[in-house]
Amino acid sequence: MKITDYKCFTLGTGWRNLTYLMVETDEGICGFGEAHIVGKTHTVREYLKDVRRHIIGHEVYNIEELYNKFTLLDFGAPGQVTMTGLALVEMACWDCIGKKAGLPVYKLIGGAVCDKIPAYANGWYTVERTPQAFHEAAKKVTARGYRGLKFDPFGNGNMELSRGEYRRAMELVESVRDAVGEDVQIFIEMHGRFSVSQAIEICKELEKYNPGFVEEPCRPLDVGALEQVMRRTDIPIAAGERLYLASAYNEVFRRRMVHIVQPDISQCGGLLEVKKICSTAEPLSIMAAPHNVGGVIATAANVHLMATLRNGKVLEHFNDFSDSYVKNAGAPYPEVKDGYFSLPDGPGWGVEIDLDFLKEHEAEMVDGVIQDPGLNMYKSTAWNLRSMALD
Repeated sequence: MKITDYKCFTLGTGWRNLTYLMVETDEGICGFGEAHIVGKTHTVREYLKDVRRHIIGHEVYNIEELYNKFTLLDFGAPGQVTMTGLALVEMACWDCIGKKAGLPVYKLIGGAVCDKIPAYANGWYTVERTPQAFHEAAKKVTARGYRGLKFDPFGNGNMELSRGEYRRAMELVESVRDAVGEDVQIFIEMHGRFSVSQAIEICKELEKYNPGFVEEPCRPLDVGALEQVMRRTDIPIAAGERLYLASAYNEVFRRRMVHIVQPDISQCGGLLEVKKICSTAEPLSIMAAPHNVGGVIATAANVHLMATLRNGKVLEHFNDFSDSYVKNAGAPYPEVKDGYFSLPDGPGWGVEIDLDFLKEHEAEMVDGVIQDPGLNMYKSTAWNLRSMALD
């Protein structure tokens, strides 16, 4: 079954665009991939034109060969754009394979080790940065059945916080912990903001709130900083959403610098590459909690992945609280019920995409270039409002 053509659609949102790739095959089967890439959506779509020679005529079953085409054959060291482009095609190939076999993708990559996947909510704190507002918003999360939620309380913090902003951040954490109680996990997102010393100070104070993990305490490429923070706190450390290659985890694994890995299926080469990363983590007693800010296909693909992981911890989910209209891009959407995703049962990803919806909600273009709104989280103290800030 070979690819004969492909088309791109980009669904616009107020803070990250979602690009869908549809591949067509000589057997009449179409498959879909999905990815986001803040600030480079147009670049990825143009890149897919550059590598058309790698896509047209490709045998969809040859996933490993597809990786070689996008990396080895083009010689230059691949980065975020290359691995995002690869992920779009690779995920679409898996969808085709599953549809041809009449099976969910997870049954083709080892089968399920669980019958439901724990979820945690993100994107829920699109409110004023006050303890009362965060407290009330957190209660709405648990009212929907979530048993975990993540948030970044640090405003526009970068390297160090002022003493005032430090106290404010801790008050926000305290308000959320008070709202959800001790039986709900809270996860603290740091977005790679801090110096080692500031990250350690923050973690020491956060320990009394018993977070499930702190995420990206220091710059994403400074993996040695993770080790220093780990030595000074009892809180589990999570990282990896901005490591786009399996090889980028070499030092992380060799020196066991994290407790939880967070590769992003839509920016790290797709399903198989991320499964390899997570499976490498397992014998090191490192758990996996994939980064997921995607829509219907990326979320479904992550559910398929998590179903097969023996070291799966929890899966991130945005679309109940931020830009929920993106759920309408396909059906059935993998909803969270009572804090869990259920296993998909349809062939491929188990989702049918609504092309008319994607066409009606195309991302904004200026002079023929797709616009990426982004978050500006190191300058704006109101970045947490996400698309609400644009209303």
